[in-house]
Amino acid sequence: MKNNILTKFTICSLLLSSFCVNAQKTTLEVDATKTITKIQPTMFGLFFEDINFAADGGLYAEMIKNRSFEFDKPLMGWDQPNTKRSSLNKESGSATPINLSANNTNFCRVEINNDKGFVLVNEGFRGMGVKRDAKYNLSLKAANHNSAIKKIIIQLIDKDQKVIGETSIVPKSEQWSNYTAQITATQTEAKAKLRITFEGTGTIDLDMISLFPEDTWKNRKNGLRKDLVQLLYDMKPGFLRFPGGCIVEGRTLSDRYQWKKSIGNVEERKTMMNRWNVEFNHKLTPDYFQSFGLGFFEYFQLSEDIGAEPLPILSCGMACQYNTGELTPLNELDPYVQDALDLIEFANGAVTTSWGKIRSDMGHPKPFNLKYIGVGNEQWGPDYIDRYKVFEKAIKAKYPDIIIVSGSGPSPDGEHFDFAMQELKKLNAELVDEHYYQSPKWFRENAGRYDNYDRKGPKIFAGEYAAQSVSGANPNNRNNWECAFSEAAFMTGLERNAEVVHLTSYAPLMAHEDAWQWTPDMIWFNNLESYGSANYYVQQLFSTNKGTDLLSITKDGKALTGQNDLYASAVKDINSKEIIVKLVNTAASAQDVSLDFKGVKLGSKGTITRLASPNTQDENTFAEPKKITPKQAEYKITKGNQQLNLPAYSVTVLRLKMI
Repeated sequence: MKNNILTKFTICSLLLSSFCVNAQKTTLEVDATKTITKIQPTMFGLFFEDINFAADGGLYAEMIKNRSFEFDKPLMGWDQPNTKRSSLNKESGSATPINLSANNTNFCRVEINNDKGFVLVNEGFRGMGVKRDAKYNLSLKAANHNSAIKKIIIQLIDKDQKVIGETSIVPKSEQWSNYTAQITATQTEAKAKLRITFEGTGTIDLDMISLFPEDTWKNRKNGLRKDLVQLLYDMKPGFLRFPGGCIVEGRTLSDRYQWKKSIGNVEERKTMMNRWNVEFNHKLTPDYFQSFGLGFFEYFQLSEDIGAEPLPILSCGMACQYNTGELTPLNELDPYVQDALDLIEFANGAVTTSWGKIRSDMGHPKPFNLKYIGVGNEQWGPDYIDRYKVFEKAIKAKYPDIIIVSGSGPSPDGEHFDFAMQELKKLNAELVDEHYYQSPKWFRENAGRYDNYDRKGPKIFAGEYAAQSVSGANPNNRNNWECAFSEAAFMTGLERNAEVVHLTSYAPLMAHEDAWQWTPDMIWFNNLESYGSANYYVQQLFSTNKGTDLLSITKDGKALTGQNDLYASAVKDINSKEIIVKLVNTAASAQDVSLDFKGVKLGSKGTITRLASPNTQDENTFAEPKKITPKQAEYKITKGNQQLNLPAYSVTVLRLKMI
């Protein structure tokens, strides 16, 4: 009996001991007596690539697909439901009226042999999103042979062919002329189409048939989709990297992104196939092309609008190494290098310079104040290093203050990564771009990735990263909460290492619900609506709370990089006079934290913002776009340590006033 009592007592003691250990608070010391380093204004930014219909069909608000009939199949996107009496013609000789330019040689010749209402229908980008009472601006070019066609009737129709908006144009000239009109929608419809009918008998040529919402970002004519830019603006991003991504490289060098073809008159920009058109067998998109209506001028303008530093990336003469890996010989690199030098002049040059004048003529006399330029996307191996050297020498000779972004390849480790980092360090590279698409566990386990990076070596740009719920380039990847809070855990490590890490951005940025190729993505949209994923709100929390000065936050003198499934970083904002602490609990249970602030007097109030969800598989959707969103409340500062309870699977931002 005695032995049994002792045994029971021992078991109870162990249970109590275990309970006490679990109930103990994690005490963190925040040292506000000194600044470790300044937080770069570019610390958290945006990466934009035209993937997932992010440009045409997305951010660029044009609603007509293949508006100038320049797709490889010139009538793709256009249907002729009641007749085949139309044809496409190439301009040739004096018999055909002069059209647009060498980059826009196709037009649609409509031949009407009776007056029974020939019809052309454009399907839009998986339909057209129109809203009741909203106005839509239509424009087109027409050449009306012998003034035969008396009227062009343009209608928005819903999925049942019901007319939900109408206007008309009287084509008065036999020569190519511009016509405009406006349609007011009578109902909201996500899958509308545009129907064109004709009155009269004869021949009429059509081109550049375009439809834009009147209500665009900053009300710019033929501009950007307002709700999508608003989501970017609300991030308060430090930079905008564009135009990609693998789209910079091209599958071959001939289809690489060439910035000079994306500026000037929109009508003269050459349409080309988007490289994501045939990249993934799980999501072939043969109708994915680039009109370049969203081009380099618009990217610079967008950067300025949202308060972000522009960060253009240019081809280094190497096609995507996952595709052809086509190389430009070193002795033939001059045109590529000249493109970089000309781009800097386009962005920063006086209006008296050749490229500065082009920028001015496009409506922006003031320079865009470009500070960064990227050479290549994620190339690897000796061929890349050899080409980087050529670019670096030429750019620094003419523009010594421009910061050049180099690349470390597509992976965060391995032979290619190690080689690139070794060589770029020898070259005193200023800023090295690192990419990682890894599991949520990898992100949690690598929160200390930069703790031991050389503080005197190259600075780091985490240019593309996202936790993959399944595996990279897998269509089953989800923007679930585990991915998002794991990224938050990793981001505390990025912030803690602001001495080394100067820029970071999630990727990809956007995806169309009906036309994506890659998941996960930060922002999702359809033709009417858009929402930020849980990952978006993690990025927004960090970006809007980045502060100005990095502070030390430690547990027993060590950074918190996953001990007890907790992660933390701390900064000071000298402008708002606040201490900002970010805390991530990746455990399945709530945890108590005690914050001991050294070297600072706190006021009486602050704010606490929390992002949390009880289920790791939860995600925002069109049905529940705000399922995982930040909740903010007032925080009353107490004497002594600040006591916090961190819910399971949560990201917490505490802002405390200093006095």
